[in-house]
Amino acid sequence: MSTTPPAKPHLTGRCRHEPRCPSADAPDRDAARLASTHPEQGWSLLCNGVLHFEDTGELLPDGQIVAPHRGPAGDRAAAER
Repeated sequence: MSTTPPAKPHLTGRCRHEPRCPSADAPDRDAARLASTHPEQGWSLLCNGVLHFEDTGELLPDGQIVAPHRGPAGDRAAAER
């Protein structure tokens, strides 16, 4: 009998969802399901291991930093009307 706890998918990169979440290196990586969310701290952990920040910046599992990629403020103001 094993006492090892089951691996957490977001730490092993093995998504158990159907359809599977996009990998951390996929262009649509933001579409992965939430594994953990901390809005009071401004970040969420996605199933694929990506840390997604409220400013739209990201930290990938391999340590790469993705700069925030929001549209210009003028575009957001127009979209809110």
